Amino acid sequence: MDLSMRRILAVAAGLVVLAASACSAPAPPRSATGPSPTPTGPAVLPATSGAHPVGTTILHVNDTSRPDPWNLDVATRELKVTLWYPTKQKEGERAPYMTPKESELFLKGSGIAGVPSDTLSKTRTNAIKDAEPAGEKLPLVVLSPGWTKPLSSLTSLAEDMASRGYVVAGIDHTYESHVTTLSDGRVAECIACDNDTDPGFGTRVVQGRADDVSFVLDQLPMKWDGSGLIDRSRIAMVGQSMGGAAAMAAMVKDSRVRAGIDMDGTTYARIPKSGFSRPFMFIGSELHVPGHDASWDRDWKLLTGWKRWVVVKDTVHQAFTDLPLLGPFLGVAPEPGVLPAERGAEIARAYVAAFLDEHLKGGRQPLLEEPSSRYPEVELCPEHCGKS
Repeated sequence: MDLSMRRILAVAAGLVVLAASACSAPAPPRSATGPSPTPTGPAVLPATSGAHPVGTTILHVNDTSRPDPWNLDVATRELKVTLWYPTKQKEGERAPYMTPKESELFLKGSGIAGVPSDTLSKTRTNAIKDAEPAGEKLPLVVLSPGWTKPLSSLTSLAEDMASRGYVVAGIDHTYESHVTTLSDGRVAECIACDNDTDPGFGTRVVQGRADDVSFVLDQLPMKWDGSGLIDRSRIAMVGQSMGGAAAMAAMVKDSRVRAGIDMDGTTYARIPKSGFSRPFMFIGSELHVPGHDASWDRDWKLLTGWKRWVVVKDTVHQAFTDLPLLGPFLGVAPEPGVLPAERGAEIARAYVAAFLDEHLKGGRQPLLEEPSSRYPEVELCPEHCGKS
């Protein structure tokens, strides 16, 4: 048994359950039973790494051309869109990570108990609520979360992209997560979770999310006063788990999306046999080395343009989200042998930024060309897997 395989098995053995696909959400982390106490005070997201202060605001858009695919009692598809963007404003009210009600329902849906229900609503973010946008002709990044997860689970990554000079439009795909607050204040829970074992479910989800993305791209110029900042010729999409699968689906459907990143999500959209030439990058946990997800093996061969396959050693499915960062505040013990949450977040930010800078701003990024001594946990597959 080679070293790479032993590492995979060691990480897998430390997990309660890890989703084998983007369709099924990983089991919630176990509540800590060891002696480590829950930290006092609120969680604080990592500081952003870019040059710009960050603003954020929320939009609600309603697609009257189609019924909601999950709630049969709703004739239109309503989406919550959170925007992050550069601002000159350095002081002001920080945006909430979640509302108390959202925190309560997310913890309940995730099976996390033993902490105050409003714990996540106290998490401190970096973005200033409703700050005035600044800049001109900035690239746009569409962001999509994992299955059952609200968009807020990717806040740290979104804030960092905005600080580096991007407008980020994150989509809460209604009824696909444990909590989405709608325009009238109602909170939509995960109706779609009742169907997630149906045949063809993953394909259905990503097709619906691709429709959501196209609608949001149509609506931004009309719904957001700051849309003049956006260079609509430079659009990419980044997603985690099911959101990563949706990035591929959105690119296949909508040519406006020039480049995409799938963070640890099994893919479902079928790429034309003739190939797909727009830039695409897989970023995976250690269980996404070649040969362990048939969809990545299949799609890698059909990606005919610029492509990268990045594997981060000693990580698990949620490593590229905020959830490991917040785990200690939820009474959740880190799994043994897993990369520290802060380091996982740093790596995700660095590789996502390098990809976006290369394909939306121009300029070769050495980080994406060869293994880096700064990030020895990262392997570039398939060429360098198991060689570092």
